[in-house]
Amino acid sequence: MKRLFPLGPVLAAVLAGLAATSVQAQSSVTAYGRLNVTVERQKAGNTTNTVLQNNSSRIGFKGTEDMGGGLKAGFQLEHGFSADTGVAAATFWGRQSEVNLSGGFGMLRLGRFTSEAYYATADYISMHNHDTGTSSDAFYAYLGRDQNKVSYRLPALGPVTLEIGTSLNEGVVENGRRLKNTIDVAANYQAGPLHLGAGYQKNDQQNQFAIRALYEIGAFTLGAYVQRDEDAYGAGKRTTSRLAGMYALGQSEFHLNFGHAGNYSDEPGNTSANQFTAGYNYNLSKRTKVYGFYTKVDDKGTIYGDFSSLAVGLRHNF
Repeated sequence: MKRLFPLGPVLAAVLAGLAATSVQAQSSVTAYGRLNVTVERQKAGNTTNTVLQNNSSRIGFKGTEDMGGGLKAGFQLEHGFSADTGVAAATFWGRQSEVNLSGGFGMLRLGRFTSEAYYATADYISMHNHDTGTSSDAFYAYLGRDQNKVSYRLPALGPVTLEIGTSLNEGVVENGRRLKNTIDVAANYQAGPLHLGAGYQKNDQQNQFAIRALYEIGAFTLGAYVQRDEDAYGAGKRTTSRLAGMYALGQSEFHLNFGHAGNYSDEPGNTSANQFTAGYNYNLSKRTKVYGFYTKVDDKGTIYGDFSSLAVGLRHNF
């Protein structure tokens, strides 16, 4: 029997249409990562070493599926590794493993992820090296349990965003006591050059509250936070503060920051400490920079330890 039309081209067109429909229905997935390594001359106490230092290198995957009507499903998986040795972090996907659902109601997040209270305060003013490596903030009291976490981000209220989360204890017992669920609350406000934030965490008998401000003035960016924590180191209450500044000139960035940890209420003597960091970044592109810094922790007691490092490094995002 004679065919009225050739089947080959028609079949190819149908399959191509089905494939296009299938692709449209799938999530859009992005692979990303960061390799960040420095060569450093470090001094801890009376010991001096030259080391190749990893600074929170990672690889990750994230994606979303638009289901129409403003409803979206999403995921993010992020794995840490040491770029200086190639050794993987002990917990795979330990940096982040979450699934989320968002829409006009806000966003619901489930899994393992970093505290939003931290992002709203200490991390927000860490402009020099993303609060990583030896120049990271030595004093901020991070009290969140990142795993088994449920979090809800409210719809934006003008310039204000608010997120509330908890990490479930799942029956874990430590020192004969069943741990309580954590509390993690973050608020952010952004209006032009002014950026404000606040964060609260409670982990069993430990708690902390911090506020942050950042202001952009032309080529200058100035930021600061103040934190009050209780029993982060099992030594009572303490106030911590940090000032940070950046001056941008073309592809260059000049950074200064100073942190101070006050005395702990339950410890005798001087338990305060200071940290000073000066850094320079040269942005070769939007994804790659070379940089150098000097950081020093001056411990007045015995909680943090004296430490200093002179470093040069290379960071590449992909």
